[in-house]
Amino acid sequence: MTDQDFYYTVAKTGMAEFKDRGSKFIGYVYPIASTDEFRERLNDVKKEHPKATHHCFAYRLGLDGNTYRVSDAGEPSGTAGRPILGQIDSKQLVNTLVVVVRYFGGTLLGVPGLINAYKTATALALQTTQLVQKPVEKEFVVQFDYTQVNEIMTLVKQYNCRVVRQEMQLFCNMTIAIPRNRISELSYKLQEIRDVELSPTAG
Repeated sequence: MTDQDFYYTVAKTGMAEFKDRGSKFIGYVYPIASTDEFRERLNDVKKEHPKATHHCFAYRLGLDGNTYRVSDAGEPSGTAGRPILGQIDSKQLVNTLVVVVRYFGGTLLGVPGLINAYKTATALALQTTQLVQKPVEKEFVVQFDYTQVNEIMTLVKQYNCRVVRQEMQLFCNMTIAIPRNRISELSYKLQEIRDVELSPTAG
């Protein structure tokens, strides 16, 4: 996926419920940017549902999509985490976490029943949130004189850049995330402005 200029993720959190033979499955979907964020969201769900029988999940992170994790959380192997990830992947989403909470209803669903329940709860939860296309970005540091701030900000907006952090003093230092497909255009524009320096961030 790394050669693409865009990726897909979920716009905001979503939730849906699915019931089968007395068992209740509640699917939660979250946009996440890191494994730390994943741990926080999972803990939130566990706090909200301390009495649930299982807290199964799957996530896929990073623009290359190589960072992922699945957990059956005590369900038979392959019946929960994989079906959840399958739904995330069927929509080609990254930076997305789905946690499905199960309250056992007394009737065993069997392997096909479980796979179907976790898959359905995930699909329903994904339908409750908007899927968004986001640009693949690269971070750069722009250094400029305070008198040029308006000129720089106009370009930042014009090229759909995101300001990551900024230090505004007499001499300004701003880290911006530039959509990959606009980098050469924007660096050309910035070079036309006197005494402006643009350099990629380390990492």
